[in-house]
Amino acid sequence: MQTLLTDRELLESLAVDVELLLRKHVDVADGWQPHDFVPWDDGRNFAFLGGTDWAPEQSQLSDTAKLALTVSVLIADNLPSYHREIGKYLRTGAWWRWVGRWTAEENRHEIMIRNYLMVTRSVDPVELERLRMEHMTKGFRRPAMHLLDVLANCAFEEAASAVRHRNIAALGENPQVTAIAERIALDDELQSVFFADLVSAALDLVPDQTMRAIADRVAGFEVPTVALPDGRGSDAVLAEAGIYDRAKEDELVFAPLLRRWNIFTRSDFGPDGALARDELSRLRD
Repeated sequence: MQTLLTDRELLESLAVDVELLLRKHVDVADGWQPHDFVPWDDGRNFAFLGGTDWAPEQSQLSDTAKLALTVSVLIADNLPSYHREIGKYLRTGAWWRWVGRWTAEENRHEIMIRNYLMVTRSVDPVELERLRMEHMTKGFRRPAMHLLDVLANCAFEEAASAVRHRNIAALGENPQVTAIAERIALDDELQSVFFADLVSAALDLVPDQTMRAIADRVAGFEVPTVALPDGRGSDAVLAEAGIYDRAKEDELVFAPLLRRWNIFTRSDFGPDGALARDELSRLRD
C-alpha cells in the first residue's frame, strides 16, 4: 500500500516543481495589456457628466455575445472569492507567489471585458452593476478540499473556462470580441497547464493518492455560475447558446487532461489507485 502524504508534506515535496513551473509560466505568458483591446475612440460620457445615458439601441452585440461577456465579467468580478478559496491552501513560498500571479492574470480579464462593455455601450451599465453587487455579495465558497483535489479541480476549471472563451471567439461577433475571447482563452489554457503539470508531478510522487483526487474531482465538478435577472442560472443559458455545454465536458475538459496524465496507460497504480481509475471509467461511461 502506498504511503499517503499530508497536505503539508505535499506542499513541501512539490515546492521545487512549483518554483520551476512558475518561472516557466511567466516566461511563456505574454505580457499583454488590457487597454490595447478597448476601442477608446468609441467612448462618450454618460448623463452624470453631461452626456447621454445608456439605451438598448446603443448596443451592437448579439444577445448571445452580451450574455456570454456578462457572465465572463461577473465571474471575473468575483475574483476576491476565488483568490480566498485557492489562497487558503497555498500560503507558503512559491505556492503563494503563484496565487498572486494567477490573481493578477485573472484581474486583467475583468479589466479588459468591463472596459470594452462600457466604452462600446454593449450592455446596460446600471443592470451590470446591480448584478455585480449581488454576485460579489453572495460570494463563492467551495467545500473543504485536500491539496491534490484543489490542483486537479483548478486544472479542470481553467480548461473549462478556455472552452467557454474559445466558443465566444467562434461566434465571430466582431474582431474586438474575438480578440478579447481568444486572449482570455489562451491565458486559461496556460493556467490549466500549470495546474496540470503539478498534478503530473503529484502522480509521480503519490500515484494512488493523486488518482483518487482526480476521480473525485471529475465526479464533483461544477463550473462557476451566475444568477441571471430572469432567475435562470448561467450554465443552462450558456448551454442553450452553445457557449458551454456540460454534456461535452468529458470530451472537451476531462479527456484532454486525462490523456496528458496518461491515466489509462499508467502502470504504477496500486489497488487504491486502480480502484479510483475504475470508478472514473464507469463514471465517464
